[in-house]
Amino acid sequence: MEFHVEGMTCGGCARSVTKAIELVDPAATVSADPASRRVQVQTSASEAQIVAALSEAGFPPRTA
Repeated sequence: MEFHVEGMTCGGCARSVTKAIELVDPAATVSADPASRRVQVQTSASEAQIVAALSEAGFPPRTA
């Protein structure tokens, strides 16, 4: 799945986004690019779980 996270503007934000996703699925593969504000996720978790985790962490996404 891929998301656009407008609030992810730096490497620190990307790390926070990655950690939020890994709390839901520790085995997830996350590729976060602050320059394009895109996050690609390979996970067994549902899209709703990932959206909820990102929103709770302060990085509400929209589907890219």
